[in-house]
Amino acid sequence: MDGDIIVPRVKDMLYLAENDGVAQFLGFLREEEAPVALSSAGKNAFLYGGYDGAERTLLCVYPEWLEREAIEFPITAITLKYRKSDILAHKDFLGALMSLGIKRETVGDILITEGKAVVFLSEDIAGYVINELHTIGRVGVSVSRGIEGELPCASKKQTIRSTVASHRLDCVVAALCNLSRSHADELLRDGRVMLNSIITEKATKTISVGDKLTVRGYGKYEVTATEGVTRKGRSVIVVEKYT
Repeated sequence: MDGDIIVPRVKDMLYLAENDGVAQFLGFLREEEAPVALSSAGKNAFLYGGYDGAERTLLCVYPEWLEREAIEFPITAITLKYRKSDILAHKDFLGALMSLGIKRETVGDILITEGKAVVFLSEDIAGYVINELHTIGRVGVSVSRGIEGELPCASKKQTIRSTVASHRLDCVVAALCNLSRSHADELLRDGRVMLNSIITEKATKTISVGDKLTVRGYGKYEVTATEGVTRKGRSVIVVEKYT
C-alpha cells in the first residue's frame, strides 16, 4: 500500500469506528507505511504487531468511548518446528506462505531461531495456514497455534564504529553503506532511505543518537553513541547494525 491508498482507507475506518462503535484494523503495515497511517488516524489510534517492537504492525482505529486496554487485535501467532540441522531464512518462510495464495498484508513479522520460527498472522487466515502449511521449501515442518517457548529474537545486532565528515544524513548513509556521497544522495532521491521509519530525501538532515536508519538493499542501523572527533576533524559514531 502507498499513501494514496492508506489515507482513504484510514478515513473509512474512522467513519466506521464512530458510526458502528467497533474498533477497525488495517495491516500488517510495512515499517514506512505505519507512520503515514497513524498520522492520518488521529488520537484514537495505535499500532501493534503481536509483540512489543514488531516491525510489521496493524493499525487500530477505535471509537472515543472504547477503552484502549480492552481492544484485542485480530492477530494469531503460529509456531513452526523443524530439524535444527536445516537452515531456513526469512525469504523461505515468506515464499511458502505466499504460495498458499494469501495476501502479503496478512503476514506480520517472521522470527527465526535454530529449528523454530514464530509467524504472526491475521487471525482470519491462521487456521488455513495451520492446515495447509507442511513444508518450507523441501523441509518438513510441524505447525501449531500460539508461541511455544521463548519468542525468538527479532534481530541480532553488530556494533560498528565509523568516521563521518559530518552528521548529515547523506554523509552517514555513505559511511555506513560504504558508498560515495553521490551514490548516497541517489538513494535518498529514490526514496530508499528511511529515518525513524519515515522515507527521507533531505540530505542535510542531521543524525542524532537514538535515530534509526533503514537503507533499502543495505540494512537497518541505529545510532547509539558519538565518540568525539578524530585528528583529521571527522566525527566518530557508534552504530548497531541489525543482522
